[in-house]
Amino acid sequence: MPNKPMLKDLMKTHGVSRRAFMKYCASLASVMALSPAMVPRIAEALENAPRTSVIWLSFQECTGCTEAITRSHAPTIEDMIFNAISLDYHHTLQAASGHAAEEAREHAMKEHWGEYLVVVDGSIPIKDPGYSTIAGISNLDMLKDTAAGAAAIVSVGTCAAYGGVGHADPNPTGAVAVSEIIKDKPIINVPGCPPIPVVMTGVLAHFLSLGIPELDELGRPKAFFGNAIHDRCYRRPFYDKGLFANGFDDEGAKEGWCLYKLGCKGPTTKAACATVKWNNGVSFPIEAGHPCLGCTEPDFWDNGGFYKPLSVPSGDYRRLGLAAVAGGAAAGVAGGLLAKATKAKAAKAHETVDAHDLEKSS
Repeated sequence: MPNKPMLKDLMKTHGVSRRAFMKYCASLASVMALSPAMVPRIAEALENAPRTSVIWLSFQECTGCTEAITRSHAPTIEDMIFNAISLDYHHTLQAASGHAAEEAREHAMKEHWGEYLVVVDGSIPIKDPGYSTIAGISNLDMLKDTAAGAAAIVSVGTCAAYGGVGHADPNPTGAVAVSEIIKDKPIINVPGCPPIPVVMTGVLAHFLSLGIPELDELGRPKAFFGNAIHDRCYRRPFYDKGLFANGFDDEGAKEGWCLYKLGCKGPTTKAACATVKWNNGVSFPIEAGHPCLGCTEPDFWDNGGFYKPLSVPSGDYRRLGLAAVAGGAAAGVAGGLLAKATKAKAAKAHETVDAHDLEKSS
């Protein structure tokens, strides 16, 4: 492998102080739900990590994932992380084009065989490879060829992770996810349409410093996809009290009530939107008054209307009950207890309870 500067050398070059670097490592540990004791380990690993070669492949996609990751809210620190990664191939960001671009990919593969990281955004058409080609190479062939020498693959965005909008009915291109094709490499799914920038950079930083993070049953990092948005949503107490907005401009909406009746998929969607948020933690769709669309879950394009309420709020709803209220939302305790009683009575009678029933009980 050619000699490349370590991160600590790049820090000096770019004027990043040790204090700023440690602060970033602390925030990284926090956002990934790691113990503060892990901060020195993360810092040591990142400082001494050689620049990992990254080959970013963009297939059937809208470039939204690239747009998102280039708008990370802490450019100075996250630029340091990207400078520590040798981004050797990226359709949108690379300066090279034509034959030179493909030569860069082939060179990176040859020089770093078995060690490079492949990042993929976009689904792969298999019905007819001609639907999407790059330099005359089908997406399918390019993925197989590039993945052969990869240490791991990160499927960025819902299209790469699950097939996304291309996979939606009737799926004219035969779009599939990366995991449907590559079976012999570790794959980290980072879904979202697009994913939160700090989630993408956090996963890359975790891979650099600590290796592949702990994944859930869908291949998603548990640190970012371990809880439903509903569980951390600031509107949860209103849900527990049965207070729902019925329109985007009614009094409930103005008071910040739960958006469940407007189609919010927060109860069935696992993501870090309610905690990490967007734009330097400023907001996320629900805080801006729009229901969650469930974009980090498989087949969200085909799971009914975006503004149609779920029939049952969550698969874990009966187990979770009214934990948010019981845990300390004092203003909602009385209404929560009434709703809990309604749910318990229905469970005994083997009846299905949804948010409309809880509203009646409050």
